[in-house]
Amino acid sequence: MNSPQPNILVFNPDSSEAKAYAESVRHYGFTSVKSASTTEEANKLLSETEVILGWKFPLELLIQPVASSVRWFQSTGAGVDDLVADDSIPVDITLTRIIDQFGSSISEYVFMFLLHVAKDGSRMRRAQTEKLWDPFIPASLAGKTIGVAGLGSIGSEIVRKARAFDMSVYGLSYSGKQAALVDRHFTPGQWSEFVGELDYLVLTLPLTEATHHIVSKKVLISMKSTACLVNVGRGALIKEDDLIDVMQSGHLHAAVLDVFENEPIPKNHVFWTMPNVLVTSHLSGPSTVDGVSHFFAENVKRYLAGKALAGVVDKERGY
Repeated sequence: MNSPQPNILVFNPDSSEAKAYAESVRHYGFTSVKSASTTEEANKLLSETEVILGWKFPLELLIQPVASSVRWFQSTGAGVDDLVADDSIPVDITLTRIIDQFGSSISEYVFMFLLHVAKDGSRMRRAQTEKLWDPFIPASLAGKTIGVAGLGSIGSEIVRKARAFDMSVYGLSYSGKQAALVDRHFTPGQWSEFVGELDYLVLTLPLTEATHHIVSKKVLISMKSTACLVNVGRGALIKEDDLIDVMQSGHLHAAVLDVFENEPIPKNHVFWTMPNVLVTSHLSGPSTVDGVSHFFAENVKRYLAGKALAGVVDKERGY
């Protein structure tokens, strides 16, 4: 690589992850790459660092004189609500997030569980465990209505796959840019109308001040009692106490939850044992070393060429 290279600091609290990311970035031809996994290590390496590739970085360091050379912070994840909410990131540091990488894996996760719920996979497995011959007629996704809240790259891929299952597709988004993708589009002021006819509601929204606890009891009771809720967005999109009340009342058929307001949820959390709630450990859209490093390397090339970076976060919008 002939152009001058920026000094890059890779940070991850897991030292093996930090080293793996750093090594992967070097494979793309960037040689000035260091890694850190503690606040002390990051503090020692920040001097003359221009770019940070980080996860759970000690943001308080960014307001110290040692970080005066930092110009760009690339998160290794898609969700950046914690970064946006922290005032420790100076306004002259560009913040970017990973985009366009999680649609395939998250949409596969969603439809694995939609099929499980629709076909009553639990009943089939139980019959096998009990050695019980139990023929029944499973339901179908065809003809059902799915609503996708959030029509970015992840939501758009869920819409695409829903078409393959011959579903009717509703969508809710804040920008309306992708309204043409769905059969009916709704705005943030139309939540109750949006969810009223749905068989499945899938949340892929980012977490912002506007979306925090947006799915409360008012929205939940507006859904059909036979409906299923899937959250692959951010945990705090849902007011969890309200969801617990509604689920325990039997109003919703099922909820599939991959994200939670506080993670990991404690072992005594009621979600673990609720028969109509399916819990997974924030795994629907994993950030992989190879995927993140490739995205980051392409962004560094843009950075060196003076081009607009991919995934730039609008701090006013919140993502």
